[in-house]
Amino acid sequence: MKTLLEAIALVFLVMYLFLQNFRATLIPTIAVPVVLMGTFAVLYACGYSINTLTMFAVVLAIGLLVDDAIVVVENVERIMSEEGLSPREATRKSMGQIQGALIGIAMVLSAVFVPMAFFGGTTGAIYRQFSITIVSAMVLSVLVAMILTPALCATLLKPVHKGETHGQRGFFGWFNRTFNRNASRYETAVGKILHRSLRWIMIYVLLLGGMVFLFLHLPTSFLPLEDRGMFTTSVQLPSGSTQQQTLKVVQQAEDYFLNNEKQNVESVFATIGSGPGGNGQNVARMFVRLKDWDERDPTTGSSFAIIERATKAFNKIKEARVFASSPPAISGLGSSAGFDMELEDHAGNGHEALMAARDTLLELAGKNNQLTRVRHNGLDDSPQLQVDIDQRKAQALGVSIDDINDTLQTAWGSSYVNDFMDRGRVKKVYVQAAAPYRMLPDDINLWYVRNSSGTMVPFSAFATSRWETGSPRLERYNGYSAVEIVGEAAPGVSTGTAMTIMEELAQQLPNGFGLEWTAMSYQERLSGAQAPALYAFRCWWCSCAWRRCMKAGRCRSR
Repeated sequence: MKTLLEAIALVFLVMYLFLQNFRATLIPTIAVPVVLMGTFAVLYACGYSINTLTMFAVVLAIGLLVDDAIVVVENVERIMSEEGLSPREATRKSMGQIQGALIGIAMVLSAVFVPMAFFGGTTGAIYRQFSITIVSAMVLSVLVAMILTPALCATLLKPVHKGETHGQRGFFGWFNRTFNRNASRYETAVGKILHRSLRWIMIYVLLLGGMVFLFLHLPTSFLPLEDRGMFTTSVQLPSGSTQQQTLKVVQQAEDYFLNNEKQNVESVFATIGSGPGGNGQNVARMFVRLKDWDERDPTTGSSFAIIERATKAFNKIKEARVFASSPPAISGLGSSAGFDMELEDHAGNGHEALMAARDTLLELAGKNNQLTRVRHNGLDDSPQLQVDIDQRKAQALGVSIDDINDTLQTAWGSSYVNDFMDRGRVKKVYVQAAAPYRMLPDDINLWYVRNSSGTMVPFSAFATSRWETGSPRLERYNGYSAVEIVGEAAPGVSTGTAMTIMEELAQQLPNGFGLEWTAMSYQERLSGAQAPALYAFRCWWCSCAWRRCMKAGRCRSR
């Protein structure tokens, strides 16, 4: 609210400086609350609330929505001064002259912001609120300028004598003389440009070509990374590592932050058993909270500098992979900053081939100096106990597959039974094998399954077990078997360039493998693909507005 009132006050002062008439300044000022209330009503109808994005758009719109009312007031004052008409007659004549121009102004301003509402994805959700706020304010300001402002002009403005102009004494006199001198210089410069139009058209074409060149060659990025006062560190040990080994590595990382970075780090919080790539006793995740920005050195105390130093230090830990990374620019989109992709098995080559393609891609990325911290965001293959059921034997013994699966699930995983009330609280009942009977792989032979005749049949009669290596979590993305790969661009390299490099590296993989972007990277690619089409739409809209203005000008001349 404070910023809103400050914006209204500044707009009022600027208008009074140029109009130099309190009554004339009051008319556009009255339009501000009327348009703002209408804008808030439009936001409510569209399902949006008053938030940072919409309030930023409202503050920007305050300086734009008074333009239409100012055009009406200034034209009315001009007609009264030049022709000596009364405010009512001058207002009637003024609206006949500038009605088409007001509509053209609204169309031109809308052409800048309307295409933003057509962005898809997260980018569209951000831009759409901003666009709807600005455009609705512009449209309502035109309606107010065509309905309310003429009535106020005819009522509030005082008649002036023919030929009367603004004061020529005092501060306003000095301001008017200075402004008129600069306006004359500007008119002279424009006249010289018009006499040498071909030369300036060539300069314009060169500028246009330079803009296209820079648009095609400048690095791209979705959102700039910021020092958010914290970052995360992921820890992953080889498969089969114990919790004690994981805790030892976590303590090493904690000691580094609390000792080597004690001038920058406030605290460290670690969770063992869960990480961004999955759960297991060989993974952990640490949340490093930094001190206030004023207490850190701007160059060496930024989160990016701390992460860079931590990465070099953690490379010396051979028994684990420890990565420090910034949080994503938008919370909830991805687990870290940088790029996020899914390597997919389109041809159904199998898990082993997918893991080989993953390792090849990571090796290629590691050799590229424009990429850093490229890694698999998941758990490595680990030993698993495979239970093979001989369905023919089970069928001969009268044991159903459903009963076998239910027994395995209940004994080793647990099964939900029901709820019961205990001292006013609802508690759940689960059934599971006692710990001594599910500790070893051979304990499966201690279990029996009831067959169709009511006889208990041991698992050893129809099942065998063996050890194999497999993924602890089967990942699929858009229907394909996939593994998630994350990474970051090297310092001085944009995320758009890093994503292009990863796409080129993925083309070197065997046939049948491809990649798709996800999380923040998907939004970046989506917004980048939409921008040219929306820019073309904006140009078409501007041309329509220009034709409308030209048509209105021809009508006035006739």
